[in-house]
Amino acid sequence: MYKVFVGIMLFFIYSFMGWVMEVIVCYPVEKKFVNRGFLIGPVCPIYGVGSMLILLLLSKYKSDPITLACMAMIICSILEYLASYFMEKIFKTRWWDYSDKKFNLNGRICLSNMIAFGILGLLIVLFINPFFVKIIHLINPVLLKVVTSILFVIFIIDLSVSTKIIYNIKGVSNSVLKDTTEEVSKKVREVLATKGIFTRRVANAFPNFTIRFKKNK
Repeated sequence: MYKVFVGIMLFFIYSFMGWVMEVIVCYPVEKKFVNRGFLIGPVCPIYGVGSMLILLLLSKYKSDPITLACMAMIICSILEYLASYFMEKIFKTRWWDYSDKKFNLNGRICLSNMIAFGILGLLIVLFINPFFVKIIHLINPVLLKVVTSILFVIFIIDLSVSTKIIYNIKGVSNSVLKDTTEEVSKKVREVLATKGIFTRRVANAFPNFTIRFKKNK
């Protein structure tokens, strides 16, 4: 059970680190702080899932950095593509789009991100994870279990609330009928700006989201 709690803590650490990276990358573009991510809290679970998959599946390739980097690139790219695909299918919204970048696949993944995934995967397995594991092992096991349990409960609550908010966004998009996808997305953003603080937070986290819809004939 101790290993399970260590794994959950690592998931939260990498989810937080992913959020930090998203904020840093977004700042030069938006010229302001943007609380990135699907959830209300400062975590991006896709980074946590990707990191844990890399650690579980690729740690055996420590002695082969090239294979490790290539496999990390493949795993994370598949994860990002599937996340984009299913979020669009479920919520009828494209939350990110790389169509303007070279060597992209359906706007869901792109080569520059894939390369970054490979490098990050290599760093996580060889350097970052051993460091965090060492720090976690210094924490009293009872304290670790308590903190991890609290974080897990908060995460589940956040996930539930954020999912409800996204469905509210979907409901707004379904109530707006315009001639073009761009006009629908613009109108939805205007409506969301009048909603509660958490709804505005999720909408602002993805300033370039695009509504996918079928017009009624």
